[in-house]
Amino acid sequence: MAIVVNSAGIYGIDGYKVLVECEISRGLPGFDVVGLPDASVKESRERVKSALKNYAFEYPVSRITINLAPADIKKEGTVYDLPILLAILSRSNQISKINDNMAFVGELSLNGDVRPISGVLSMALSLKDKGVKHFFVPFQNAYEASFCEGISIYAINTIEDVIKHINNEVKLEIFIKPKKENNKNKFELDFADVVGQENVKRALEICAAGMHNVILSGAPGSGKSMMAKRLKGIMPKLTNDELIEVIKIRSVSSFKEDSVSDVRPFRSPHHTVSAIGLTGGIGASKFPRPGEISLAHKGILFLDELPEFSKDAIETLRAPLEDNEITISRVNTSVTYPSEFVLVGAMNPCKCGYYGDDSGKCKCSYESIKRYTSKISGPILDRVDLFVDVKSISFNELSERAKGESSIEILKRVMKAREIQQLRFNNTNIKYNSGITPDKMKEFCSLDEECTLLIERAFNRLGLTARSYDRILKVSRTIADLNENKDIQVGDLAEALQYRK
Repeated sequence: MAIVVNSAGIYGIDGYKVLVECEISRGLPGFDVVGLPDASVKESRERVKSALKNYAFEYPVSRITINLAPADIKKEGTVYDLPILLAILSRSNQISKINDNMAFVGELSLNGDVRPISGVLSMALSLKDKGVKHFFVPFQNAYEASFCEGISIYAINTIEDVIKHINNEVKLEIFIKPKKENNKNKFELDFADVVGQENVKRALEICAAGMHNVILSGAPGSGKSMMAKRLKGIMPKLTNDELIEVIKIRSVSSFKEDSVSDVRPFRSPHHTVSAIGLTGGIGASKFPRPGEISLAHKGILFLDELPEFSKDAIETLRAPLEDNEITISRVNTSVTYPSEFVLVGAMNPCKCGYYGDDSGKCKCSYESIKRYTSKISGPILDRVDLFVDVKSISFNELSERAKGESSIEILKRVMKAREIQQLRFNNTNIKYNSGITPDKMKEFCSLDEECTLLIERAFNRLGLTARSYDRILKVSRTIADLNENKDIQVGDLAEALQYRK
């Protein structure tokens, strides 16, 4: 009778339960793995054989058949090494029967050590939903898996650890998530170090408070990149639910940095990145991997030198900016990844970078300026809420080096505005002002008569579209929250209009 051991797999960023079925029968010796395994899964045969022999277990000289169910989903990676080995040992009666509420994942070395894998948190969440109570993972993955509540996590270093636990010889202890140092008030990049540029700081404060997209335009050396990199310091830490979403994406991407930091992601790809690099789909895997757009989920996507990006790459931002997700379709599969981020673009106003600068250095022709700025299409610009001119710093400002307002002071106002939004959207699916849906605009962004007259004049003068009109109202709503105004005031609306081109 076949033995079944629980394991898990990954589809996109979501996990699913996999049953590792083992049958040992008479016939010519052989080792077959079926159930749509890829090359790395088939190679597990050699790793399992070597690990068994190095731990002095008997390798069955019979016909071994391993089936990975469900058999209609492609299985990838080295995650099934450990459950395959345990299934063979259980079927050949070399270890005790494995409990149905246990599940196992892990890559094996030739000497039986258990190595880390990708996507452990997603696997843990899916197994918990399927009623699994005990999840055995590589030691290096235990901290990540422990973010899944309601399932016991066990960290294993070698196959000896898990076999002794199954045989009731030495019980493994449940992994307890350690408390990490609270770095809430630590700012490696502080706005206090930025000289002047108060208008830009204000725009970035609005951006952080309402999750609004922003483009900074100014001469080289005016501080665009410097301030953009400080934006994440004035954005609230990730909530627990947001952190789990971010970890899932980073984990399946084999992200090498700290995958469980509560600081919002900050992605800054080089302008030579391809459209596929932004959207996802890189690698030999059957399933497209998340790109920069998804790695920036719940955080910031910073595109420095925006017009230098290829037109195809820039245009891929259209759907994610509107829908907060990206669907990647390939010949045999289609995967949807979440992509809710703040777009921060930095650009020069012309090819030489000095158009409009007080230095008068710009010698670019009108046609040259138009050709340079037209690389960013109207539909993309229509999805940006804030357009900010960044002026060069004067000599007097640089020589005085007056300390500006610190990031922690700006963060306090941002947090206050976020609390107001949380109360406002309590019974809705809306999280930030930038996400107010068209059917809720009248309820949350109502205007009095004076504001209506102002926006009407602006609409006709600026040639606004319906989308840009709504975005002005959303920015006005955020400014009103920062000013602690219950309703949008004419001053809030006037300030919002200053950020529109």
